[in-house]
Amino acid sequence: MRAAVVLLAALLTASPAATQTTAPPVPDSARPAAVPVYGFEIVRAWPHDPGAFTQGLEFHNGVLLESTGRYPSTIRRVRLEDGVVLQRRELDDEYFGEGLTAFGDRLLTLTWKGGKGFIWDPATLEPRGEFAYAGEGWGLTHDATRLILSDGTAELRFLDPATLAETGRVAVTLEGQPVRRINELEWIEGEVFANLWRTDYIVRINPATGEVTGIVDLTGLLPDRSGLDPADAVLNGIAWDAEGRRLFVTGKNWPTLFEIRLTGPR
Repeated sequence: MRAAVVLLAALLTASPAATQTTAPPVPDSARPAAVPVYGFEIVRAWPHDPGAFTQGLEFHNGVLLESTGRYPSTIRRVRLEDGVVLQRRELDDEYFGEGLTAFGDRLLTLTWKGGKGFIWDPATLEPRGEFAYAGEGWGLTHDATRLILSDGTAELRFLDPATLAETGRVAVTLEGQPVRRINELEWIEGEVFANLWRTDYIVRINPATGEVTGIVDLTGLLPDRSGLDPADAVLNGIAWDAEGRRLFVTGKNWPTLFEIRLTGPR
């Protein structure tokens, strides 16, 4: 399992065009303590709209809030039990929707390259404002006092929830190496859980240091992906029901949303 963690680090730090398939040797003296790798058990499977190119997911007041990409991108309130879309809003065609999070009485959503975020009423999806940020927007979550934004790089940004101004950043690392392609985010009991784009891994990040403290291997969660685009229909979407202590995950255009329980580490 140690080799798998080192290999993962090598893959994540490679450029998109890289063809490296084996990890470089790492001297034992230079290796920190092994990062734990967790497996999963499926608790229950729920219907999910296969037309939803899932970008952001959150469990809020008994329903799922979901943002989708492509055109037109949407913001949705979804009933967990049967996947029915209770309400939806479409973004203008110039915007490609990305992550979302509900903070207090506001729902905030990102766009990919538009440099613009939107504010909605989480109960009605009525628009309530806009905000701007530099660069790309990928994932969004929050702790008790800050919004946390990913932009596809190896950094997490922190935003003031009142002014929406950036207040700081932290570099995300695995065994001292930068972890890029950080996508959808979810705050779970003091850690940031993050999808890694085009992988079946979720990383657990210490928000104070940026260090990856664990890897969740969801290989095989949706074993039958026939008919799905292998490049786009990837794992993406993490939601945490804090009261019920339930963890939900899905993927882009997946027909199923899973409630899972982590196992291990191994």
